[in-house]
Amino acid sequence: MNKADLASLIAEQLNVSKKLGEDFVAALEEIITRALVNGEEVTIAGFGTFSSRMRKGRIGVNPQKPSEKIKIPSVLVPKFKAGKALKDTLKGKRTV
Repeated sequence: MNKADLASLIAEQLNVSKKLGEDFVAALEEIITRALVNGEEVTIAGFGTFSSRMRKGRIGVNPQKPSEKIKIPSVLVPKFKAGKALKDTLKGKRTV
C-alpha cells in the first residue's frame, strides 16, 4: 500500500472526499516528522511509538576502493516500536 492508497482508504472509511483523505495523511506525516526532528516521541496507543535517535559516526570502507577508509558522520535516524495491540493482531491473537 502506498500513500495514495492509504489516503483513499481513509477517505472511504471516514466518508469524506479523497482530497481530504490526502490532506489528513500529509498532515499526519508532517506532524510526526516535525516531532521527530525536535527530539520528541509520538505514541499512538495500541499502534506504536515513533522516535528518533542519534546513530554514532564510524569509520567505513569505500566499496569502490576497499583499501580507502571513509568517515561516516553521526546522523539522526527514525525508529518505530510496535505497540502491544499491533503485535497481537499480527500474531493472530486479535482481530482487526
